[in-house]
Amino acid sequence: MDFSFPWGPVEDPILVFGLCMVVILLAPVLFRRMRVPGIMGLIAAGVVVGPNGVGLLERGETVVLLGTAGLLYIMFMAGLEISISQFSRYRNRSIVFGALTFSIPQVTGTLIFRAMGFDWPAAILIASMFASHTLVAYPVASALGIGRNPAVTTAVGGTILTDTVALLVLAVVARSVQGELDLSFWMTLGILFSAYVAGIVLLLPMLARWFFRNVQDGGAAEFAFVLAVTFICSWLARVVGTEPIIGAFIVGLTLNRLIPRDGPLMNRINFFGESFLIPFFLIYIGMLVDISVLTGSVTAWIVMGTMLATNMVTKWVASMVTRRIYGFSRAQGWVMFGLSTAEAAATLAATLVGYELGIIGDEVLNGVILMIFVTCMAAPWIVQRFGVQVAREQKDDPMDVSDLPERILVPLARPASGEQLLEVAFALRPDSNEDATYALFAVPEGSPRLIADGETMLGHAVRYASAAEIPLIPLTRVDSSVASAIARATLEERISTIVVGWSGKRSGSARVFGSVLDQLLEQTRAGLWVSRLTRPLATHGRLLLVVPPDGTLEPGFPEAIRLLRRLQRAVGFTFTMAAVSESDLPALRELGGRNDPQDEELLTVPAGASIEVWLASVARPSDLVVLFGARENRVSWNPDGADLPGRVAERLDWASLITLYPGEPLGEPAVPVEVPGR
Repeated sequence: MDFSFPWGPVEDPILVFGLCMVVILLAPVLFRRMRVPGIMGLIAAGVVVGPNGVGLLERGETVVLLGTAGLLYIMFMAGLEISISQFSRYRNRSIVFGALTFSIPQVTGTLIFRAMGFDWPAAILIASMFASHTLVAYPVASALGIGRNPAVTTAVGGTILTDTVALLVLAVVARSVQGELDLSFWMTLGILFSAYVAGIVLLLPMLARWFFRNVQDGGAAEFAFVLAVTFICSWLARVVGTEPIIGAFIVGLTLNRLIPRDGPLMNRINFFGESFLIPFFLIYIGMLVDISVLTGSVTAWIVMGTMLATNMVTKWVASMVTRRIYGFSRAQGWVMFGLSTAEAAATLAATLVGYELGIIGDEVLNGVILMIFVTCMAAPWIVQRFGVQVAREQKDDPMDVSDLPERILVPLARPASGEQLLEVAFALRPDSNEDATYALFAVPEGSPRLIADGETMLGHAVRYASAAEIPLIPLTRVDSSVASAIARATLEERISTIVVGWSGKRSGSARVFGSVLDQLLEQTRAGLWVSRLTRPLATHGRLLLVVPPDGTLEPGFPEAIRLLRRLQRAVGFTFTMAAVSESDLPALRELGGRNDPQDEELLTVPAGASIEVWLASVARPSDLVVLFGARENRVSWNPDGADLPGRVAERLDWASLITLYPGEPLGEPAVPVEVPGR
């Protein structure tokens, strides 16, 4: 029976684009109502409207262009979303699990499909399709609060290895059907490809840091820069003899440390991909599916069943072997299996390339689509089922437990520094925090004309936060002084942390920073982060914390370390702690012992050395220097070190600097602590 469209396929490019947008609008909504992932809705819609369905649309230039762009974009986002810091923290575990969860399915699948009559290139490529995996179920693990569980981080880190090797397998197989695997090919792969990867890994971060630091044309320029380097580097991958999707994936891996996960740029990248390019790619995939193959032949069902069974069994074996090696619980092993069994991004990319090169036929293409459907449905259920048990098993982290609201206040004074302060505040927010961040414009009495300026500044801050999809509440306070206005807002809104800007220059008779900040230290008990950033937050490579003598004895020190680690995770830099006194080393080692030492370092400032001189000798241009401060007459306060922020700011005028004053309990009076000898 002919189901084709009676007037033939639509050819007008405007109407083609409009119909595709209607499909992108309606298909995911309808399928989600049926409890089917939206990704399958778009593929199914492509099947229906495509040349093998009703014939409403054909694979013309518009669809092919946007589908190809979506293919590259989905691989770029796959690399961008992989946590390099988690891979580094659990490197050995991730490598072991990645090797097992790739090699067992790859070898087993190759032998099975070779025995089914497929030639070697097809058998190897089909096996690589389910040897890799996509973290479809990771949001489920994150929602359960087990995102930092060792089993979960091991599975996440293993994704880097599986996807990278799977794409290299694709490159070799693709070349084998296009030409001979002679010496010139291996020279190309070994030398040119290595030079290509080294060039991206070494040069692209330098270029990106320079661009983000010097080009201040707003989010549009940053987004255009990311798109430009992604597609140009993808084309260069083809020039050196590999597949463009490998280049897109490597660009994503390279840039993910420089693009904050909760920032406006990441939000724009996700929005553009999820709402435009990736849906076009999924529709394009659906247009390739021939439904008559499924109804007229059992081969596609046999291929799908074999792929699905091989995927599930081999991924389960790899997860359980890793569980035995590292002593994970039964529930943790099943969570690793659930995270590694879903197929989507890399599998779809390899399928499309293999189909267009003629390595696989319609039976395999349709079988892959069915396998993706089943695994994308099963993986979240498995993680949900066993993730609850993991959440019950894992011990509570005392550093992450707090019944108090975590509300962050950003006083705004200058438009130029507002976005940088908001960037710090957003990085300090916990992932599960439903409380808004507050932006404040403080006005001293007798200055009503400043209120209009404040409204403009607050409006810009709200738009900036909206782009990052982070709730921001604008506040205006009028009081006897700017410091009093900030202090009143802090008390009224139950603020826990204040992020405030500083030029790095002390004014007038300032004791530490300047009259406003010095008054703020006296009038508030919230944590105070005095920030002077000389570059965008995401371009820093290391957090260098200087702890004064007895700093670890401050009641707020553990909370400060917890926030610094949150900042570290958000940005992805390494963490170095420097103790001025050796008496603080045991406490710092104990705090460091709770984390993997891969990304941490502990230093000691030489006895008698000037801290600012020592910092000038060890700090790097990409460091974020953090000074742990103390309010006057507290345990670690020292009159000789009270003006340290000013001295460091003058000596290291090129460095980004944050002075962190920990918060104090609100329910008790702030009784100064008398320390003998001070």
